[in-house]
Amino acid sequence: MKSVIRFAAVAALVCGTLASCSWGQAVPSPDSAAAFAPFEHWKSAVLAGDAATLKSLYSTDPAAQVRVGGVMHPADVDLSFWLGLKARNMKVEIIRLIVHPEKASVIFRADVVSGLPDFSLTVTVTDDQFWVKQGEQWHLVGVERTDSPRLQQPSDMKKNIYPADSDAHAEIKDAEERAARAHKRLLLVFGANWCFDCHVLDLAFHGPELSPVLTANYELVHIDLGPDEHKNADLVQQYEIPLDKGVPAMAVTESDGKLVFSQKNGEVEDARRLTPEVLLEFLDKWKPQAR
Repeated sequence: MKSVIRFAAVAALVCGTLASCSWGQAVPSPDSAAAFAPFEHWKSAVLAGDAATLKSLYSTDPAAQVRVGGVMHPADVDLSFWLGLKARNMKVEIIRLIVHPEKASVIFRADVVSGLPDFSLTVTVTDDQFWVKQGEQWHLVGVERTDSPRLQQPSDMKKNIYPADSDAHAEIKDAEERAARAHKRLLLVFGANWCFDCHVLDLAFHGPELSPVLTANYELVHIDLGPDEHKNADLVQQYEIPLDKGVPAMAVTESDGKLVFSQKNGEVEDARRLTPEVLLEFLDKWKPQAR
């Protein structure tokens, strides 16, 4: 999840990105999507197949942008996707909802029963919507959609992966001592609790496909970047993490602190659309060499 604006066309209007815009001390709304009527309006239009209403909910100035599979598209691509499903039913699970007077972020998971000829078809989607209030109306200015994700998506973002009171320097030192005794390497994961993709990556690392390899070869340390990504700036520099490429970001070190590898191109910042195979390949590639 990138911490700089992903949608250049709306840079003058909104700060940050789809889900990592600076939300201050805002917390998820307690009443699910019912606390944000524009989202309910959007969902109703999808279920009704109401193209005109659905289109009216996407911003035209600036033009809404949609990111699917790492590629940017105009809003028409999102409209065509949802209308093309001819949804008969849609089970929505709100992962996070934050509403401010002039902006809102909605991350949700949807299981959509399609009305296409194969009535048994259910499509799973993870969607990340950024809304802004333009005059008296709310409009979507940014969407990041992941269709049929391969990695498990979190049902909420309550897990405290990056405790605010943690001492990253001390944790790294302790991990180095453990790694030296067990002939392992350190895997440093830079991120923050507000980052949806950080939660996706954490779930993957604790899942049955990756956990055995991770546990056998690495000491895992989470490096908290804080709400504005200024926290632990010295470690960001030391381990050569380019925050402009997004988070989460990973680095691998030896037990003596020597940097083995750090990601330079945002390889896992869009973790929601990765596969277990990609992450397993990374862990196998950078694990300690056999003695």
